[in-house]
Formats: sequence, structure tokens, C-alpha cells
Amino acid sequence: MTASRLMKLIILLTLIIPQAFASYVTENFFVKLKKGKSLPETDLISKSKNLFGELHIVYADNQIVARDFFKSHPDVAYVEGNHKGERQNLVIEEPLEFIDAPQTGMLSFKDPYYSRLWAFKSSVVMGMGVDDAYVNFPRAHKDKIIVAVVDTGVDYNHPDLKNQMWVNKNEIAGNGIDDDLNGYIDDVHGINLLIKKGGKATGNPMDGHMHGTHVAGTIAAAQNNGVAIAGVSSHARIMAIRAVPNSGDETDLDVIEAFLYAGKNGAKIINCSFGKYKNEKGMAVSDAIKHIGDKYDTLVIAAAGNENNNIDKVSVYPASYPNSNLLVVAATTNRGRKAYFSNYGPKNVDLAAPGVGIYSTTPGSRVKSLSGTSMSSPNTAGVAAEILSQYPELKALELKKIMMDSVTKSARFKGKVGAAGMLNLNKALKAADDFTK
Repeated sequence: MTASRLMKLIILLTLIIPQAFASYVTENFFVKLKKGKSLPETDLISKSKNLFGELHIVYADNQIVARDFFKSHPDVAYVEGNHKGERQNLVIEEPLEFIDAPQTGMLSFKDPYYSRLWAFKSSVVMGMGVDDAYVNFPRAHKDKIIVAVVDTGVDYNHPDLKNQMWVNKNEIAGNGIDDDLNGYIDDVHGINLLIKKGGKATGNPMDGHMHGTHVAGTIAAAQNNGVAIAGVSSHARIMAIRAVPNSGDETDLDVIEAFLYAGKNGAKIINCSFGKYKNEKGMAVSDAIKHIGDKYDTLVIAAAGNENNNIDKVSVYPASYPNSNLLVVAATTNRGRKAYFSNYGPKNVDLAAPGVGIYSTTPGSRVKSLSGTSMSSPNTAGVAAEILSQYPELKALELKKIMMDSVTKSARFKGKVGAAGMLNLNKALKAADDFTK
């Protein structure tokens, strides 16, 4: 090969290789072993860590060569990259045309922005029957349900959230010690996977955006405290896990660690208001969802995405994964229609819930109206938490089935979402009551 041809080849490789790695982290990748096998030894990797079961994360200076080694090894089930999400706007900001609708429950929460919470209303065309549910199912005893918000973090000092946060009782705040020996220092309200020390997540999950705080408020903002809004669930406690950068380009590894942390620490529901289109059709995150479902009986609730795509045909992750303990949500408007931006698909999207003009908490004691399936997912997580607080004996798959079977049916959602309708807390509580008798 001549010097000129060699130089052209080098230039070509410098153009191709960065693009090939553009969608995933270059220093590590996933290796899943076949059942009962051990990670093959090789000098090609610098270190490795078992995540759960047969799944490992492997670090290598030359990922191309190292991946080829593992792909050809007979003990390996699959090899895949640690993918990042594409940079994106996390929310949609647009005005909402408010309309009056009858409320059969006639319940009024003592929160300043309650009148703007159209998702609480009870009518044929809008809302989730939250008002009716609190009138018709006034149970004196409710269990506290931990809901993990895997997102941009949560402003745990917000006056509408500070008393709604999960507290790790085995950790002493601010002493710089891993008191409970779980591998995380000062993880009182959760962890921050975006800021690490010595390769380990830190313990301050303060919101770096506003997305996660908005999601948390929709699920669990304090009710009847005269502050801001009311959350859908009266007894949810928010575990904050900062895994999504402000630009929305989270990694699969951080998502998996978030799921594992949530499951181990008692979260029965995980809200995922994020998604990505590129992951080589990889199954590492899907395997993690299955693992926490099998081991901890955790239900994962995910946003369908905001591109108006049929995700049965154009996959988005985690929404398009086939996991039975995954519930995927499309967004509705306050007129009972699918939001123009909402993804759909009768196979991969399970039901629809309010996702346009959703008022909720944002950092600095504020509130804001945002739109997106990012908002319909926490509305659904709030409903799931409220059902589980009253019927804690329900298993994750039973809870999912009850929520899907009790939707308000609508021809507008036939062929768009699996349940062909919109989520309704009042109907779901009635179904749960019947199921548990």
C-alpha cells in the first residue's frame, strides 16, 4: 500500500469510527454470559463488574477488538454497547385551552392550583376520575408506596415535595459515610448517577433541570396543604434518582443501575419519562426490567414518546421492550383525544393518560404547565401508587392488568393503545376492590 493510500485509509477510519461509536459510550460495553458460565479472562479488558445475573459491564481501551473477542466466545450470550440517548428537548411547552366539565365527586382539594388539574376531573371526555376516587374510596388506612423517579433529579426542598420524599432511614445525612453499606454515601433521598466519585454514584439527587421535579409533583405533591398543587397519590413517597442529563442523553448503564437501586431499596413503581431510538436492539435494559420484576415485584411505567410514531413499527426504548412488568403510556388532551405528538401502538403502548397542559411542581418553590408523554407517565404512576397504597397485596402484573382492564374505553384509542382507552383511578379502585375480595 502506498503512503498516499494509507493516509486516505487513516482519514476514512477517523471519519467512520467516531460515527460508529457516536450513539454509545466508548470505554465500556455489556457482556451477557450463558447460564452458569464465567466471564472469560483476557488482557483486552481493564476491569469488569457483574451487574446482576449473567450481565456484566466490561471496560476496555480498544472496544472494537474486545467486543469481537467476546462476540466469538462460546460462553457469551450477547455483547452490546452502552448506548446514550439522543440529545433532545425533554418537555413541550404550550398553552392549554381549559374547558369546564362536570365533576361527579365534587371534591375540592385545598391547593392553590387545584382548579387547573384537569386530570383529576371525572367526565366522559377528560380526566382520570381522581376526584371521584377520593370520595368513593375514603380508606382510613393506606400503605406508603415508594415510587422511584428516574429522571433529571428532584428538588427535594420544594415545599410541596419535602414531606413526600422517601427517606433512607439507615443513612445519616451529610456525614460522608456509607452508613448502610449499600455502596452509596449519603443517599438519604436517592442517588445521583451523573456525578460520580471513584466510579460510584453520589448521594445528592437534586434536580439539575426541572423535568424530574415536575414528574415527582404529579405523582405525589402533598394534598390539602395549601401549597402549589396536589399529587395524584396521597401516600406515594418519591425516591429520586438522577440518571437523565439536562440534554436527555442518558446511558443504558445509568438506567440499569437506577433500576437496581430502586428495586433493592423497596420501590414498587418506577417512573421512566425518557426514551431513545438507538440501542442496537440491545436487551440489557430489558433484562434489568425483568430482573427487578422477578426479584422485587416492581412495575416500570414508561412514557411512549413524543414523535407521533407507531412504536410497534419504529421502536423506542424502553417503551418498545416486551417485558410483562412494563406499562407504557400515551398522552391525551383535555378533550379526550390523543395528543398530536404522542407515540402510539396497540402492541407496545398499553393505555392513555393526561399529558397536555399538566401543572406541577418545578424547582425553587414554583409550578409550571408542561406537556408530553413525560407527563402522562407520572399521572399513571400516581394512579398505580394510590391503588397499591389501598391494596398492597396486589402483585405488579395484577396491578397492571387492573389498570388496563378498567380504562374508560374510547373509539379514538381503538387500534392506538392496547387497552383502547384512558386511565381512570375511580374505576381502577373499584376493579381492585372486586379483585381482592
